Amino acid sequence: MSAHSSKKVIFAALIGNFLIFITKLGAALWTNSSAMFSEAIHSIVDCGNQVLLLYGIKKSSQLPDAEHPFGYGKELYFWSFVVAMMIFAVGSGVSLYEGIHKIMEPAVVKDIYINYIVLGVAILFEAYPWKMAYQEFNARRGNLSMIEAVHDSKDPSLFAILFEDTAALLGLSVAMIGLFIGDYFGIPEADGIASVCIGLILASTAALLAFECKSLLIGEAADPKVIKSIADLFDGHPHIDNVNEVLTMHMGPNDVLLNLSLDFNNDIKAGDVETIISEFEQKIKKLQW
Repeated sequence: MSAHSSKKVIFAALIGNFLIFITKLGAALWTNSSAMFSEAIHSIVDCGNQVLLLYGIKKSSQLPDAEHPFGYGKELYFWSFVVAMMIFAVGSGVSLYEGIHKIMEPAVVKDIYINYIVLGVAILFEAYPWKMAYQEFNARRGNLSMIEAVHDSKDPSLFAILFEDTAALLGLSVAMIGLFIGDYFGIPEADGIASVCIGLILASTAALLAFECKSLLIGEAADPKVIKSIADLFDGHPHIDNVNEVLTMHMGPNDVLLNLSLDFNNDIKAGDVETIISEFEQKIKKLQW
């Protein structure tokens, strides 16, 4: 997935979430709804997350230098992990606190129709960036299942947005259900329960994102198909007896560190070894992944 595609999805999500935040916050302050306040916090956290992802994409595109000879690709993995921590600590933490507080000290939500309107508009705002993120991700995953595609993906900026937007749509639905139950059945605690449920949704999203980013930060190997395609290049070469090891590690979504161990013929000249290595360097760089 190109950085341009990821940026396009993130910008769409950022604009949508900021508009939603303003709308939700106004409704929460007016109607005294805990679930709506949790949703407002959720939206502003998402805005901060998207800014961090854009920063991570920019930093990861820096060229290698003396201090970082393998480049800055892992900047994106680091900032994606920070996003997961923000979702957990701020989004989930505030929602759980606010929800528990409202369950223990329930308050009647006034002018509830305002919340219904705001939540309905928010769902429309969230649906578009979610659709963009899903289409971009779906175009990349091929025949893989969603779980397999997330695990195999080396670009956390895209699946982070997909996770966020999915959690947002679930949170909005929970908030609307909680408000309806509280209003229709006269159960003011339902608003606080909805806020707790939103907090749990965010905590689950953060845990999944953190798990995937941790694996990338530690160092994930390239796809087995990529490794095989590299090893296959050496099949039948007259001066190479065996490919001992093909070790890879992703330094970024599109950057792979490669370490090869080869057995050359005993009668080959040193100058020929240099020529063969240079030849295969060019072939490997031209491989389509």
